[in-house]
Amino acid sequence: MKTPIVRPKRKKTWVDHLVRFRWIFVVFFMLPISVILHFLTYLGELRSESKSYKQRQKEHDENVLKAIKRLKERNPSKDGLVCTARKPWVSVGMRNVDYKRARHFDVDLSALCNILEIDHKRMVVKCEPMVTMGQITRATVPMNLALAVVAELEDLTIGGLINGFGIEGSSHLYGLFSDTVVAYEILLADGRVVRATQDNEYSDLFYAVPWSQGTLGLLICAEIKLIPIKEYMKLTYKPVRGNLRDLVDGYIDSFAPEFGETDGKKVPDFVETLIYNPHEAVCMTGKYASKEEAEKKGNTINRTGWWFKPWFFQHAQKALQKGEFVEFIPTREYYHRHTRSLFWEVELILLFADQWWFRLFLGWMMPPKISLMKATQGEALRNYYHEMHVVQDLLVPLHKVYPIWLCPHKLYKHPHKAMVYPEPGFEQERRRGDTVDAQMYTDIGLYYSPRPVLRGEVFDGVGAVRQMESWLIDNHGFETQYAVTELSEKDFWRMFDGELYDKCRRKYKAVGNFMSVYYKSKKGNKTEEEVREAENVQF
Repeated sequence: MKTPIVRPKRKKTWVDHLVRFRWIFVVFFMLPISVILHFLTYLGELRSESKSYKQRQKEHDENVLKAIKRLKERNPSKDGLVCTARKPWVSVGMRNVDYKRARHFDVDLSALCNILEIDHKRMVVKCEPMVTMGQITRATVPMNLALAVVAELEDLTIGGLINGFGIEGSSHLYGLFSDTVVAYEILLADGRVVRATQDNEYSDLFYAVPWSQGTLGLLICAEIKLIPIKEYMKLTYKPVRGNLRDLVDGYIDSFAPEFGETDGKKVPDFVETLIYNPHEAVCMTGKYASKEEAEKKGNTINRTGWWFKPWFFQHAQKALQKGEFVEFIPTREYYHRHTRSLFWEVELILLFADQWWFRLFLGWMMPPKISLMKATQGEALRNYYHEMHVVQDLLVPLHKVYPIWLCPHKLYKHPHKAMVYPEPGFEQERRRGDTVDAQMYTDIGLYYSPRPVLRGEVFDGVGAVRQMESWLIDNHGFETQYAVTELSEKDFWRMFDGELYDKCRRKYKAVGNFMSVYYKSKKGNKTEEEVREAENVQF
């Protein structure tokens, strides 16, 4: 039996008290302002929907010309490296966007927020980078169409999911969000706009864009794969108990076919597993279902989108008491099931927000805008969350899983080796879930304060992240770049493959014009010396 780790108590500072009582500011100020912002966003979407596709395309072309003009105004000798004008606090991730606090040259792409076309014949949606997941599902779901991979949180943008990281419960079928993109339109450093697909002259750029964080060019448009869907998700909740190996086996059994198995009927449309403690988990599998099937006598319909409903992760936990059960959830409500509680992050900010009385009277105001919360954080509070909080998504080969929040996904072997890639020789290993063109990975989501922090004990957050990153490198795993990283530049390129990225940086003249991906990811404020060093890199 292992001896438990005994940690000394941590001396509390004023920041600890600020975090403890932050709920006052959130309830009386942040929630009302968030409601107003949500409403204004919705009005903007309605205004966009009222325009014809032809009018939206015309506005798109005009806005792209403005971006080109702005880019050509840059004086490389004094204006800094190029990035978007999006405010540092607007991004959803917890990482400080420190590179925008240093000298830089911004190009405003905020007007690129329209769905340009829904092509039923080609089964693609063409949209600008600032389009959100909520905006997409409002437009497509009534047509019984959806993106092949729909990220859960409504505020996540197309541009962020492509240039960074996007995943959902359907990724075991379709891969990461970027794997569902058919074409990119990229504004290069020299002012050219190119369309990159997997088989045209810009195919190398097509495979290099994902995870590049906008450091190869500015994404101005994307064409993304659509799939046919039905009105409901038939969701099965299955409890699993035992040791960690038992939980892992239950998770894998819920979705992963044997190598080469082609019977799609056995594979669910959606997969998600929530780990509640080291001995209990709930595995959820979903299949699209028609309205007629859902409304048959005896079936349970759960409209999870109502503001007064229990948070989804708490609702799923009921399976541990009542056993396996099945219910039908309206498809769009299922897609965004974690939005109101931001998975379980809101629980730390508003300890009472999951209570029935709060949900009934104030639940309609949830969730608080993540961008607004970040905008109201001072430097001390940002650093506190960096060191005392965990918001990470880790991509790990399925056969090496240690679970918390689990979402399986394919990692494809592409003609061009991208920054993230499968383990060499996976095709010969013939492990469960693998196919001839992709290795099955799993996303491990960690979103909470570590237990030592909650107990008021000393916790070395920096050291814990470094240990995790070292383990990922040793086990061919990847750390998502929206999260806080402690990687050195050497270790960053041990984790990610930089060959194609570096080739495209030079070929498309991004070097010396756009920031590098490590420069963007590196933790801490950029010094003047680092800024000048990045600017003076030669081809």
